[in-house]
Amino acid sequence: MTPAQLSRTVQHALRRALSAGEVQSLPESQRVVVESPPRRGAGDYATGVAFQVAAHTGRPAHEVAVVLCERLGQEPGIERAEVVGGGFVNVTLDAGACADLLRSLVTGPEPEPDQGQGQGQYQGPGARQGPHAPHTVDADDPARDIPRWAALTGEDPAVLAVRTERASSLFRVQYAHARARSLLRGAERLGFGPEASAVGAVSSCAVSSGTATHPAPRRLLSLLADRARITAPGALARHLDAVALAFADFHDACPPLPSGDEKPGAAHRARLALAEATGAVLAGGLSRLGVTAPAHI
Repeated sequence: MTPAQLSRTVQHALRRALSAGEVQSLPESQRVVVESPPRRGAGDYATGVAFQVAAHTGRPAHEVAVVLCERLGQEPGIERAEVVGGGFVNVTLDAGACADLLRSLVTGPEPEPDQGQGQGQYQGPGARQGPHAPHTVDADDPARDIPRWAALTGEDPAVLAVRTERASSLFRVQYAHARARSLLRGAERLGFGPEASAVGAVSSCAVSSGTATHPAPRRLLSLLADRARITAPGALARHLDAVALAFADFHDACPPLPSGDEKPGAAHRARLALAEATGAVLAGGLSRLGVTAPAHI
């Protein structure tokens, strides 16, 4: 379930609440914004639409949010919906919806560049296409990429030229893409591949006492899904950096590849599917910005 699909689901739930008399009226053109949750609690998506309805009806936002959560809990693809922050609604997808979302992130088309703003796909040496490597190249091109990224973000080119994850946002994003591609190659050598249908195990991370649920996979998935609504070049560059940081947290907490004598399991296949989706989203975003998406760095 993409943010656009969930937006329509929320609209449907509000209309059902209206017909049942649970909500007295709605704005004529109700626009539902769905995004990755800010720091207001758990969930894959968040929406503040209850505040919009409350402003129109005079009813407290929290009451509207409670009604909306009850209705959303009856919708397919939603595991749970909860009220946070006085009226925000955080939505958690079920395993099937997460699997469908992962597949769509890998196979879905990247929006066409806005040529009027100077965006375009990089077609440098070694460019190649493939189902899991859209718009990737063998190596990056710092002399071309740094000025372009600096123009988009306003960052100092001299800082971007320090090619470490700590110093350069450009390097973080390109390194995250190369790392995602490397994980796919490593898994292939170990004889397994990504499996979105195993996504129910994606949040299981090995810890010393056994397994635990970690927020990093869900956080990364929600940021990946949020990509579709971000089109402005500067905002897109910053979003890709947020994805890269979330991917690093995810990779450290929930390694997609087994270690030592560990055998690949469902959790590894699901985590690899998330890494594959990360690579696809980063590649598409970098390409849209006219920056290389290196397979090796």
